[in-house]
Amino acid sequence: MDETDHRLIAALRHDARASLSDLALTLGLSRTTVRARLARLRERGEIVGFSVVTRADVRPDPVRGMMLIGIEGRGAERITRQLAAMPQVRAVHSTNGRWDVIVEIGTETLEDFDTVLARIRRLDGIVASETSLFLKTQKTG
Repeated sequence: MDETDHRLIAALRHDARASLSDLALTLGLSRTTVRARLARLRERGEIVGFSVVTRADVRPDPVRGMMLIGIEGRGAERITRQLAAMPQVRAVHSTNGRWDVIVEIGTETLEDFDTVLARIRRLDGIVASETSLFLKTQKTG
């Protein structure tokens, strides 16, 4: 891939629905050149698909992280429902291994994040937890 291919991919990451004409104008290329480069990138497997970004994908949560939770006994279903009802909880994942549930959390401030962690830790049946803050996120593929 050359610099033009990288610029084309960057433009598509910004707007995957951009028309060939708009891409050509943005990149200072002809429509024919853009079409040929797109076809070549797809044929070589450099571009494997296009995606949609939803409002949930760009939530303005300045403080985000995940909490790994160990649950005592058979309370996973009940606790999962309680977690899902919390407005700061972005996702609840069941998992295997050492932890029973992984929770994605998003808040406006560190203080709010800490308040949510304390609330979760007080839920009946939670016996252990480990939390990591997200410092930087890069979306891939």
